[in-house]
Amino acid sequence: MLSAVEETRLSLSRNTAAKRKSQFGQFLTPATTARFMAGLFNPMLKCPCRLLDPGAGIGSLSSAFLDRCQSGDLAFSEITVTAFELDNLLQHELNHTLSSHATEVSLKYEVLGGDFIEQAVNRIQFGQCDFTHAILNPPYKKINSDSHHRLLLRQVGIETVNLYSAFLALTVALLAPGGQLVAIIPRSFCNGPYYRPFRDFLLERTAIRQLHLFDSRNKQFKDDAVLQENVILVLERGGRQGEVTVSTSTDDSFVDLSINMHPFERIVFLDDAARFIHVPTTIEQLPIEQSGIIRYSLEDLGVNVSTGPVVDFRLKEHLRPMPEPGAVPLLYPAHFRCLKTQWPQPGLNKANAIRRNPETEKWLYPVGCYCVVRRFSAKEERRRVVAGVVNPDAFDGVEALGFENHLNVFHQSKKGLPEALAYGLAVFLSTTAVDENFRRFSGHTQVNATDLKLMKYPSREVLIALGAWAMEQNCVLTQAMIDSKFEMFST
Repeated sequence: MLSAVEETRLSLSRNTAAKRKSQFGQFLTPATTARFMAGLFNPMLKCPCRLLDPGAGIGSLSSAFLDRCQSGDLAFSEITVTAFELDNLLQHELNHTLSSHATEVSLKYEVLGGDFIEQAVNRIQFGQCDFTHAILNPPYKKINSDSHHRLLLRQVGIETVNLYSAFLALTVALLAPGGQLVAIIPRSFCNGPYYRPFRDFLLERTAIRQLHLFDSRNKQFKDDAVLQENVILVLERGGRQGEVTVSTSTDDSFVDLSINMHPFERIVFLDDAARFIHVPTTIEQLPIEQSGIIRYSLEDLGVNVSTGPVVDFRLKEHLRPMPEPGAVPLLYPAHFRCLKTQWPQPGLNKANAIRRNPETEKWLYPVGCYCVVRRFSAKEERRRVVAGVVNPDAFDGVEALGFENHLNVFHQSKKGLPEALAYGLAVFLSTTAVDENFRRFSGHTQVNATDLKLMKYPSREVLIALGAWAMEQNCVLTQAMIDSKFEMFST
């Protein structure tokens, strides 16, 4: 049956306008992914099954689950499917999918339109939380802080910023104790401050049984041009947390599937108050984990990190293409290369300067030596963490600098760092070890100041020594040189 559903999905993907897909924030699940997800449920004793499929689309996920029941791999005394689908254009196909399965297995089903969040909140408030299984590919769309959905979610103790995390949290709440959940969702919830309440909700109510990561960013929903990095998550409601299975594959063909077991302490670090969720892709510990010197916070180092305060489109009238009297340097990511400052840059298509006046003064930093990290990288770029150094020698006779919003800035109380410390931070952040470690908890191309703040660093003395070494090399460094020097310091 799933193969017939897949033909319908491909036709809909080709013929549905991108605007409509964006409106509903949902992309239909390919058959290979649906089959893999359905295969992650553990067989239970022969008992009634109540399956929840929120945002069901045309029923690919439910179909994969029911195919497994039909084969006898999952055996239940009876099966009930509750499928929610808001898009009335898909409800006909969803009904057809489920009715076709009803001729093969003992199945009762209901297809519900309307708003899943509203109906789920009502069910939770009336104690109707008895689903034994849930499988979902929820919609991906931001929720405004003052929206109706946000207020509804708060009624049941859920604080989150996106439809996908709202759907997942509600589904968890609707499960009976011991209920199993399999979901494919964006990986962005694993880190960052906005998803902290959601991570708390998840970790307090479920045990993580498995995480599956796709190495390729753009192949799981290739028919819909989705570039969000996704993870498949297997949870047990109220389960006792033990080891976590972590599997990886390049794409949804799963031909190179790799599976390892990890202690939970490698997934959520015991001393991490932010409760970042790491996805280790090898059984071996990363160099950052092995090193005994990487244990200091930025607070320990007396260093701060902030997002660049100059939002250029809000200060457009004050921007200048090149330096001029009364203006100070405005620094973008393009002004940094190989730990060196390259300013100004004619033809950059960005401003090189910003007027210094009462309206801009509060956004400026005093001239000095700073370490900077790009906030965004290209989707398939080799590195996520790209660092540079602001060298005041690049500027002649200026007293202030502007840092554009696409940079994170390391500073000391909004003043410059000692030169060797700035270079040492940049060298450390440029190591392969840091980049590999960052990828374990960050599934998107944005590097937030909060992420950098919560990382661990070598001591101030080690960083200064790294910086002094870099300056001796005139900052002409290869990746091999940086990694080799870091290895010497960390062993």
